[in-house]
Amino acid sequence: MSDSATHPVSVRRITLPGSSVMVDDVTASEEPLEIRVEGRSVAVVMRTPGHDEELVAGFLVSEGVIKSARDILEISQCPSVGNVHGNVVDVLLGGAIVNWDNLTRHVFSASSCGICGKTSIESVFQSFPPVTSDVRVSPELVTTLPAKLRAAQETFSQTGGLHASAIFDEHGEMLVLREDVGRHNALDKVLGHGLQNSLLPYSRHILLVSGRVSFELMQKALAAGVPIVAAISAPSSLAVQFAQDSGQTLIGFLRGQTMNVYTHPERIVG
Repeated sequence: MSDSATHPVSVRRITLPGSSVMVDDVTASEEPLEIRVEGRSVAVVMRTPGHDEELVAGFLVSEGVIKSARDILEISQCPSVGNVHGNVVDVLLGGAIVNWDNLTRHVFSASSCGICGKTSIESVFQSFPPVTSDVRVSPELVTTLPAKLRAAQETFSQTGGLHASAIFDEHGEMLVLREDVGRHNALDKVLGHGLQNSLLPYSRHILLVSGRVSFELMQKALAAGVPIVAAISAPSSLAVQFAQDSGQTLIGFLRGQTMNVYTHPERIVG
C-alpha cells in the first residue's frame, strides 16, 4: 500500500501510575473518494488511499454494472496536487448498459442506512446466481489462513486501524490482500484486483475478512463467485440467511484451532 495509507501524528502517551511522554505515531489515512461513471457521480466512499482503481472496479462488479474487464474502457483518476491525493475516479464503460436510477438509488441507500430484507436478497439473486462450486478444503487448511493474513497486513501493523480482505486458493496460497478503513472497500479492492487480472470468478477460492461479516459483504462475495467466506469475527443473522440461500459456505469465529461453520458445511471436509 502507498505511503498515503498512513498519516503521522504526535501523541501524548500516558502510562499509569504517572508516566507521560510525547511520541511520534501514525494513524490510518481516511479520505473521501468520489466514484463517477461516464462523468456522472454515483457514490462517495470514505476509504484509505491506495489501489483506488481496484476499489472502483470492484465496486462496479459488486453493483452488477460490469461483468468482465472488457466492460471497462478506461479508469482515470484526477491527479494529485501537492499533498492532496486524487479523490475522484471516473470510469468510461466499454458497452455495459447502466440502469442509472437503480444504481444511484441502491448505492446512496446502502451508504446511508444499509440494505436488508427479503426484497433486497431477491433483487441480488436476479443479478448474481447462487454458487455451485464443488471445491472442498480441510479444516486444518482453513485454520492456517488468519496467521497468513495477519503477517501480510503491513499497514495494520503500523496503525492497528485497518480492515483486511484476502483471497486464498484452494491450497491455502494467498493471491491478494488489501487493507482499508472500510470493510466494504477492502473487499471491493480484492474484487477489482480479480477483475483487472482476469481471475474472476473466484469460484475455487476462500475469502477471509479480518472482522465481522454483514449481508453486504456476502453480496459482494457472491458477485465474485466466492464459494467459501471466512471471518475472524461473527456474521450477522442476515449474512447467515444470505449464505444459506446463495449456496455459500460461511465460517465465523475463525480463531486458533476452532471455527463455526454456519452454512453449507459440506465444503469443509476432514
